[in-house]
Amino acid sequence: MTIDLNIVGGGMAGSEAAWQAARAGLRVTIHEMRPRTGTFAHRTGDLAEMVCSNSFRSDDDEQNAVGLLHWEMRRAGGLIMEMADRHRLPAGGALAVDRDPFARAVTDRLRAHPNITVKPGEVTTLPGEGRWIIATGPLTSEGLGAAIADETGRDALAFFDAIAPIVHFDSIDMSSAWFQSRYDKGETEAERTAYLNCPMDRDTYEAFIDALIAAPKTEFHEGETATYFDGCLPIEVMAERGRETLRHGPMKPVGLTNPHQPDVKAHAIVQLRRDNALGTLYNMVGFQTKMKYGAQVDVFKMIPGLQDAAFARLGGIHRNTFLNAPTLLDAQLRLRSRPNIRFAGQITGVEGYVESAAMGLLAGRLAAAEARGQTMPPPPPETATGALVTHITGGAEAKTFQPMNVNFGLFPPVEGFKSGRRGRRDRYQAYTDRAKALWAEWLAQSALDAA
Repeated sequence: MTIDLNIVGGGMAGSEAAWQAARAGLRVTIHEMRPRTGTFAHRTGDLAEMVCSNSFRSDDDEQNAVGLLHWEMRRAGGLIMEMADRHRLPAGGALAVDRDPFARAVTDRLRAHPNITVKPGEVTTLPGEGRWIIATGPLTSEGLGAAIADETGRDALAFFDAIAPIVHFDSIDMSSAWFQSRYDKGETEAERTAYLNCPMDRDTYEAFIDALIAAPKTEFHEGETATYFDGCLPIEVMAERGRETLRHGPMKPVGLTNPHQPDVKAHAIVQLRRDNALGTLYNMVGFQTKMKYGAQVDVFKMIPGLQDAAFARLGGIHRNTFLNAPTLLDAQLRLRSRPNIRFAGQITGVEGYVESAAMGLLAGRLAAAEARGQTMPPPPPETATGALVTHITGGAEAKTFQPMNVNFGLFPPVEGFKSGRRGRRDRYQAYTDRAKALWAEWLAQSALDAA
């Protein structure tokens, strides 16, 4: 008997959920409203389109929680990680991705799978029957968002995300800027050109901060309150928190030496990271913004090396809707009031491409197991995937619930290790060793590949 699964949303989470369920033998339909209905942030109709950074962050699976999450997804046969590895760009210890080829590759692989159909069109109501996964992400449409709010009996929580500008490389003044990864990470030429640096002296930095604070910003609709996720603060919001905030954040000058003036220590440095394989585009690291477009051009051209910059994309701001998952979802990612519906991705209250895809991977596997009459427990909370799902489905305080990146603070502690900075390396290694062993056991116990 053929078992059907419907997935609403073809982003990172929806794509990964479809891949996992289809591999388990389910017949999957992905309902994707793009390109018929666009969004502020998307440019194409491709599945798994990257709309903000092109980075999956650290790929260190021994000392970093998100790197561990990469490892777990690779071990589970994750499509998102396979395509990210295939379209990887040099970025030091980070996993940066050539965004357009990556999205096209994910789209082509899913469309080619005999168990997967991609159906264009917007879903605006909660389905009453059948097996469903809703993975509509931070840009859930107004109609579906209203239906979710009606069902849950409370307003959907919301905060605002800002995206960073992208600059054409040939418009950057290389007599001021230079190539260098922080602390000279990277051995190949491609790795050495992964990052561009633009230095500022004290006076330039102070003038830049003044301009950021004074620039006109995007105004919110009446009744909306701006609450930001700390990992994606607009650059001007950081500036308003203190004049030195940026120098200790995205504009920190440590680990870099200006070859044009090797004896002069920069007061602050703006970094740009390669955004495509050709090296023709660079994105401004940490420079997500809600400034109006004209102001962005004026302010960012104050940066030495960017005085003649041509922007392939300016920054922007969008509403990000997510569930109060601790009160609404069970440990299987099912909506408590309608257990035929699962949620996955950023709408569940995780933050980041990798975390979203991981929740899609889990939702797809859980749905497939349930459909085949099997019992699959959530992964152990000592794993990266398990730590995330445990946090959003009950580990977090519902009253103060906010989106969360994966981090070792979500993991049950390992006994016998000192807290604080001393001993951190050994402690993190212990976290990852324990997680890898338990993840391998969980995968072996919950094998779902179709015969």
